[in-house]
Amino acid sequence: MNALAQIGAVIGLNLQSLPQRFWMSAATVIAVALAVGVMLAFQSISAGFQATVRGSGSTEIAVISREGSGGSELNSAVSLDEMRILSGAPGVKLGPDGAPQMSGELYVIVDGRRKSGPEKVNLPLRGVGAAAAGFRDGFTITQGRMLQFGANELIVGEGVLEEFTGFEIGSVVRLGDADWNVVGAFTAPATVFDSEIWGDGAIVQNVFDRQGSVQTVRLRLDGPEGLQKLTDYVAADSRFNVIVETEADFFADQGGAVGFLAVVGTVLGVIMGIGSLAGALNTMFASVSARTREIATLRTIGFGGLSAFAGTFVESIVLALLGGLLGVGGAFLLFNGLTASTLGAGFTQVVFAFKVTPDSVVQGVGLALIIGVLGGLAPGLRAARAPLLAVNAA
Repeated sequence: MNALAQIGAVIGLNLQSLPQRFWMSAATVIAVALAVGVMLAFQSISAGFQATVRGSGSTEIAVISREGSGGSELNSAVSLDEMRILSGAPGVKLGPDGAPQMSGELYVIVDGRRKSGPEKVNLPLRGVGAAAAGFRDGFTITQGRMLQFGANELIVGEGVLEEFTGFEIGSVVRLGDADWNVVGAFTAPATVFDSEIWGDGAIVQNVFDRQGSVQTVRLRLDGPEGLQKLTDYVAADSRFNVIVETEADFFADQGGAVGFLAVVGTVLGVIMGIGSLAGALNTMFASVSARTREIATLRTIGFGGLSAFAGTFVESIVLALLGGLLGVGGAFLLFNGLTASTLGAGFTQVVFAFKVTPDSVVQGVGLALIIGVLGGLAPGLRAARAPLLAVNAA
């Protein structure tokens, strides 16, 4: 029998005998699965948040914010005079009525409560005009109706309805020094806007004492050169103290707010992987010890040390990969699509869905493979060096 045939035969024997070592093998599989599952859980939080934040921006929309606001709408202020001047700026797309496509918006913090507990959290109230909905791709009223401008009415994002209490359709909410009627719910799918509450901008200005300014101005750009034309126009006018950037760039850096969780998850996964490696080593050494007579017999009838090594080595990899696949499957079933909320760049809650990505799956399976390789090396060498006399000693 040639070497390849010997290796195949020993691998087959080892795998067929796994049920005889079921509990020890299962412990290794579960340990690897936990390591992979923990890593993917943390990475799914980071990936889901980043996808929500970064998916909120468009390259066809410019966001005007105050210079030095650090990318936070809460810290920004654009005066109504600046907004008026911007309405005549080059690079801004005009609507069918010949007016510039513009949306000046306020952004204030209001109190909310999670459905899962009594603690207060910060929620974003956005003061908008009639043009705001047109600046959000996929904006749809899902329940109730659109707010009536000139009235104390609110519409709330589907994320707010899902995670927080007190904003059900038909309820009356006290925000600032005024009562507001919740008349509808909306969605702007997979964006931070799903986590917002919207009200009439003019009323928000009065209630929250924000007269004379808005937080940001959105302008629809007139073609690929629109941003440069608008930027040059603002830079040449000393009356402006603002930053011009695409909405995509405005949101690009905000996804890093929980990006560290991916690092934390990887570190924890590696730490748990080390523990899993110890378990894999114990399992494989025990497997070799339990099959000493069998290995020695094979060696006596002509099987080489390479086949004994390969059988143990492949067994370790198979157990680890089973654990990796179990961890990936568990993470996908438990976490993918699960919704939660966390603080965003504006110190307000952002509702997002966990996301198990292909990259994280590859990393998880890779971690399992590393555990399997390292866990099978030393026991495999021990099996390859099993003395022929072991068959008699046994």
